[in-house]
Amino acid sequence: MIFRVFQPSVSPTNARLFTLFACSILFAANLVSSVNAEQWARKMFAETHHDFGAVSRNAKTEHAFVIENCFEEDVHIVAVRSSCGCTNPVLTKKSLKSWEKGEIIAQFNTRAFIGTKSAEITVVIDRPYYAEVKLTVGGTIRSDIVVEPGEIRFGDVDFGMSKTVDLKISYAGRQDWKIKDVRGDSNFLEVRLDPVKRNGTMTNYLLHIKLMENAPVGEILDELVVVTNDEKNDQFTLAVSGRVVPPVSISPTFVSLGDVVKGNSLQQRLIVRSKTPFSITGIDCQDGRFEFPIPSGSKTVHVVPFTFKGDLLDENDDGSLNQKITVRTSLGDDMKVETTVAGRVVQ
Repeated sequence: MIFRVFQPSVSPTNARLFTLFACSILFAANLVSSVNAEQWARKMFAETHHDFGAVSRNAKTEHAFVIENCFEEDVHIVAVRSSCGCTNPVLTKKSLKSWEKGEIIAQFNTRAFIGTKSAEITVVIDRPYYAEVKLTVGGTIRSDIVVEPGEIRFGDVDFGMSKTVDLKISYAGRQDWKIKDVRGDSNFLEVRLDPVKRNGTMTNYLLHIKLMENAPVGEILDELVVVTNDEKNDQFTLAVSGRVVPPVSISPTFVSLGDVVKGNSLQQRLIVRSKTPFSITGIDCQDGRFEFPIPSGSKTVHVVPFTFKGDLLDENDDGSLNQKITVRTSLGDDMKVETTVAGRVVQ
């Protein structure tokens, strides 16, 4: 059977009107699709704006916008770009599986720019659908204050140990300029200032910042606020970074199983490490589809294999999986490590 297209006679004027009408409908449909795509992608960001406030020249100033894939499909970020050279965007992970997290780090360029600056960062997603998300940052880079080094960086510090780093603050301007206070929200940082040194219009301070012995395990991403007697801009911030290394660690801290076909099994492994020999005393998991043979013996590195059986828990189970696993060790009740396993059981 042959189908033929019916083509009524149309005048040139009507043809142009029909074409314009059709293009308008197509444009509107694309616009709605674009808006929906942007709303879909926007849900993965907890925040889309950050104000750096007043920062000093040469200070390391950055902010991490966290993106979490809260959907079943894999998400792929093809590019990030900034509208201003005052901000450099860095993408930590291009592909995110379900419930996996990544970061877009906005780095404020305090070396090459001064004054009030702002930038718009565009995050371009091409899978599973095309979308663009706009992130904005802003702040004021002061030219009269310079800090060396540009951040308070502790690096890796063993749990239960303390560490002190020094930072120099230089000010050019008023001869009576002074630091009145250094504030922060952390209970694990202690700051001490040496007596001020003045030379003409230059004022210099040396700060000693101590990370206390009771600092908890984990990443340190904090800031200190320096309060001065400046009437217009009486404070500026200093970034604090580092990591308190636990006596025992596990890797990876996030395991993606992807799609597991119902009835099949999948095997993975975890690596548990410590500087001193230890044994694994137990593994806690509330999901009975996981099997963990516990390694024997005492050593500094344990390989923990596990098997996941691709079964549905009940008739209402949608197949999604997001399970926490806790590994207990002989180092003590507090010396346990956790990881998260995510995936999906499909028919």
